[in-house]
Amino acid sequence: MIVVLLILGATIVLFTTELFRIDFTAILVMVVLGLLSQVSGLENLADPSKLFDGFASNAVISIIAVMIIGAGLDKTGLMSRVAGAILKFGGKTEVRIIPIISGTVGVISSFMQNVGAAALFLPVVSRISVRTEIPLSRLLMPMGFCAILGGTMTMVGSSPLILLNDLILSSNEGLPEAYQMESFSLFSVTPIGICLVVTGILYFLLLGRWVLPGQSSKTDAGSGRSVREYLKKIYGLKSDLVEVVVPEGSILRGHSFADMMVAHNLYIIGSYHRGQKWFTPVLDTQIEDPCRLAVLGRRKVIQQMADAYGLEVLPELDIFAESYAPTVAGVAELVIPPDSDMIGQSARDLSMRKTMGLGLLAIHRSGETLSLVETEEHDATNVGREPFKAGDTLVAFTAWDNLARISQGREMVVVTADYPRDELRPHKVGWALFFFLLALSLILFTDLKLSLALLTGACGMIAANVLRVDEAYEAVSWQTVFLLASLIPLGQAVQATGTATWIAHQILVVLDGWPIWGLQAGLALLATGFTLVMSNVGATVLLVPLAISIAIEAGGDPAIFALTVAISTSNSFLIPTHQVNALIMGPAGYKVTDFLRSGGIMTVLFLLVSLTVMNVIY
Repeated sequence: MIVVLLILGATIVLFTTELFRIDFTAILVMVVLGLLSQVSGLENLADPSKLFDGFASNAVISIIAVMIIGAGLDKTGLMSRVAGAILKFGGKTEVRIIPIISGTVGVISSFMQNVGAAALFLPVVSRISVRTEIPLSRLLMPMGFCAILGGTMTMVGSSPLILLNDLILSSNEGLPEAYQMESFSLFSVTPIGICLVVTGILYFLLLGRWVLPGQSSKTDAGSGRSVREYLKKIYGLKSDLVEVVVPEGSILRGHSFADMMVAHNLYIIGSYHRGQKWFTPVLDTQIEDPCRLAVLGRRKVIQQMADAYGLEVLPELDIFAESYAPTVAGVAELVIPPDSDMIGQSARDLSMRKTMGLGLLAIHRSGETLSLVETEEHDATNVGREPFKAGDTLVAFTAWDNLARISQGREMVVVTADYPRDELRPHKVGWALFFFLLALSLILFTDLKLSLALLTGACGMIAANVLRVDEAYEAVSWQTVFLLASLIPLGQAVQATGTATWIAHQILVVLDGWPIWGLQAGLALLATGFTLVMSNVGATVLLVPLAISIAIEAGGDPAIFALTVAISTSNSFLIPTHQVNALIMGPAGYKVTDFLRSGGIMTVLFLLVSLTVMNVIY
């Protein structure tokens, strides 16, 4: 027990100081346990033959499978549509987006494992972050915490609550009739769970600006930076991408896009007419009304043009929102090499929009930037008519799949390196939904093991070519897998050596003589502490019998004391040992100190709200 306590203390110190990366710390702990178990007298620290069983555990395999399922749904473009729907309904501010995402994930996790709900929404939140320019670190933690909280909304939302009724029934066998406990129904805990989820959402809405890390997202040219920010910072071009409605009977009918662009120093990079969209339409195209245009330029200039011609400028992109999302299209930089056949020709001569899908925005030449948009240093230039020279850097708006195709040629060198190269497969959406729903049905309506049910869906998606095998491997966050799998032996050592039982009894001695509410709060704290260093199932199995005994001795309700333990084992926000916290840590770039800061307050709120609601209801 002394050795386990020392290893436990060292693990917490290494997690907090981040002397090593957190996943490597977990691996190091597992290796140390394995080596020490070879020392005489420490054999029960770990069974070397089962030291790596964590990699085949139900939880770890489930996480791997659900990541693959989430990637499969994302590959069809479905997650992008979900993100678009959320943005359309919730706008682009944290105050509106956080409640929608967190509330949705909370409800979903009340019927399926919280890590599954979080993993499925990870691609959605990532796309929302890119489109709104809200750092991923400010969205993932509220979603993750509410996924954990949502597991307390039903008796099938988390493993401890699923297990609770079995523990109650087994405990009834040795209790007098006066103390016999009734099993909890499916929605017995729903009021508690709803209050906890609402508390979590309000917590981040009211205190999020202080407790959430404010780090910026990646912001290079091809990694999702907004067109406006990129052009302004690199080339001094002040531009906004807006959607303009041309009404029926407009005086612009018959005018070409090129005429409009040159006359008003702006770019028309998209058009919509009679249900069809054109990306970077040909400049000689004549305007047909009614239609919509995607216009890039100074908002003030665009508004002046709209006022002059009776057009409507929408506050946000509507029809073009999906097509012009940073995950689909953006600003790219291309250089004209000395041997290019494009030298001496202009964008209009080459019909770049039609043949290459490139909407030329600017030419950077010899330290100067030529553009239709007027800057503080340079007058507006009709870049479409400007002959190209060797060494010119072309700044163009394009779809990323076009850029990938251009990079295979020799006429231009693509400078933008970090851009999405995903090959979407929208025609596979039927298969993706079928296997997702199949996995979900196996989880909800059969006794099949969670990992097997999810792997069925994952394998189905690969077999149906929704995902290729290599893409499935790339979809898995191996940092998360190694973190969780490597910590499992430590939790087992805490339990197998009797350390957990000893700690529990020592704390219960301290609590002796306390009033019933104090004993209940003490048990909640004990369960919270245990679930940070061992599995929540292990903590529940260990503490529920003790809670029932304490309640009977103190004259309390044993069922409520048992429920207190099962609920409190979901209070796991302080360090990233919970599966959901481990899942979101890598993508958002969180540190352990971020969890200590945000999770510390959430832990206290969880205890206050859960204990209050339990005592009010029961």
